Amino acid sequence: MAIIKVIEIMATSDNSFEEAINNALKEASKTVKNIKSIYVKDMNGKVENNQIVSYGVTTKISFVVTH
Repeated sequence: MAIIKVIEIMATSDNSFEEAINNALKEASKTVKNIKSIYVKDMNGKVENNQIVSYGVTTKISFVVTH
């Protein structure tokens, strides 16, 4: 039986939500192996002068724990 672990990662981007999600995955993959899925739990944006200047996401990343 496989054991699946889930961690929560927050990430940002100056360009898009998609880039913020990719940034979360990229950072997690530096120390976590066997990543199987990513779930976007929350999205937010920082606004200045009626323009979005930063995109943020909170993600849940699941991976298989090996013995």
